[in-house]
Amino acid sequence: MDILATIASTVFEQMQKPTLAFLIMGVLLAALGSKFEIPEPVYKFIVILLLLKVGMGAGISIRDADLLSLIVPAVGAAFVGIAIVFIGSRTLARWHGVSKVDGLATAGLFGAVSASTLAAGMAILDESDIAYEGFIGALYPFMDIAALVTAIALAKVSAARQEMSDVNINADGTMKTGSPIPPKLSSGDGDNGAMVRAILIDTFRSPAISALVAGLALGIFAQPDAVFKSFYEPLFRGLLSILMLIMGMEAWSRLSELRNVAHAYILYGLAAPIIHGLLGFGVGLIAHELTGFSAGGVILLAVMAASSSDISGPPTMRAALPEANSSAYVGTSTGLGTPVAILSIPLFIALAELLI
Repeated sequence: MDILATIASTVFEQMQKPTLAFLIMGVLLAALGSKFEIPEPVYKFIVILLLLKVGMGAGISIRDADLLSLIVPAVGAAFVGIAIVFIGSRTLARWHGVSKVDGLATAGLFGAVSASTLAAGMAILDESDIAYEGFIGALYPFMDIAALVTAIALAKVSAARQEMSDVNINADGTMKTGSPIPPKLSSGDGDNGAMVRAILIDTFRSPAISALVAGLALGIFAQPDAVFKSFYEPLFRGLLSILMLIMGMEAWSRLSELRNVAHAYILYGLAAPIIHGLLGFGVGLIAHELTGFSAGGVILLAVMAASSSDISGPPTMRAALPEANSSAYVGTSTGLGTPVAILSIPLFIALAELLI
């Protein structure tokens, strides 16, 4: 009963936090038939501001970190983010009835990092007097951006290959198709490698990833601290709340599409945080052996791997993969992934005490 009470308390606490509370309000507005809407240009402006802020904050953390100590854990964090997406591409995205784009978008959010879950992990370690490196926050963008870019690129490659497979050949040997082949797929060389390179370039040029990378570069190489603190930080939570309202309304409007595959997302949302956290813990152990990475650092790398993005991920996915169902990736990550990740933190602490 104590475990059930803890779970219920954690879920209720998460629902009261602004990110999830505004998302739920958006769902309720849509369910009640509200005509509330935000013009698309305003939405795009909000997304760009949010992602610039996320990238800039991450860049400032990297700039202020000890780069020599950061290298091995950072490479490990990027590897974990990419690996989580590939795990999702081989499991959820291949589940019968699950749209591959929806599965990859969900895996991308689970590969990215939840700032609130990471903050919860840090608070628990502080309360337990478990030390960790000061640059831990700088690992965030390595896992986050690696996972999001990988998920978006894989989804676009999958869509491109599906489109090419739909091409038929007429009796006279000419091609016919229901819709024109995009220019990036009709270069004439028929080379899969060229197609993948074109899609990767297109992914990095997309507004969402461009904003993240631009913010990251500004944070590392410039001195944007003044404008960051005076403009971006004060606006951030308010803009994010508007974004969550919109995504909640969209999630309700597309909920019926998931009726037949809800069990797949529930199973993934419950199991993935533990599996991903153990993967992150294993990579942290390797960093510990190679560089003396602290036990607290290993635990927090596991927490980051177990978490699922609640800030950078949803707007990035909506901007880069508008065809993906937000009910799938937002509902699974915030509704299931976040509570399970937070509840798994004691498991990672126990493993660290046992193995380090």
